[in-house]
Amino acid sequence: MAEPNLPLISLKTADGETFQVSPIIVKQMETVQNFIEDESSVSITSSIIPLPNVNASELSKIIDYLEYHHNFRKVGENAESNDDEAKEFDEKFMKGFSDDELKTLLIAANYLNVKELLELLFQTLADHIENKSVEYVRNFFGIVSTYTPEEEEELRQKHQWAFEGVDED
Repeated sequence: MAEPNLPLISLKTADGETFQVSPIIVKQMETVQNFIEDESSVSITSSIIPLPNVNASELSKIIDYLEYHHNFRKVGENAESNDDEAKEFDEKFMKGFSDDELKTLLIAANYLNVKELLELLFQTLADHIENKSVEYVRNFFGIVSTYTPEEEEELRQKHQWAFEGVDED
């Protein structure tokens, strides 16, 4: 949503799509904001800012998230019901993603340095892997173990408490 009298900023994704975004929303993308500040001699509204590490599907979701929260903050009359409404939006927003989509959204949000969304993504991922086995977490994040089977068994024996209460994968 564009704010009145503010020129839109063009963002071009890695897959070639261009988005026209309000400066109010762009301000929450620290990477883009730093680019704008570095390019202060060039008219930022007449140029296109490339986002080589972000695809259109992720940028679209990030913009939707930021616009909702920006509009939510503007309304802010009844703080308690608004907090509940924002939490409900965040829960629905996160539930709509597969594991792979969550990871690619995390990479995009991290590249753009969108702090509020990063916190939500980190918490969502932490909740997702809580009480999961080492094998599950390795598979989830694509981590290859560098331990020999003997070293891993030794660590499991030494730190048995860390492997108790693990959910089935």
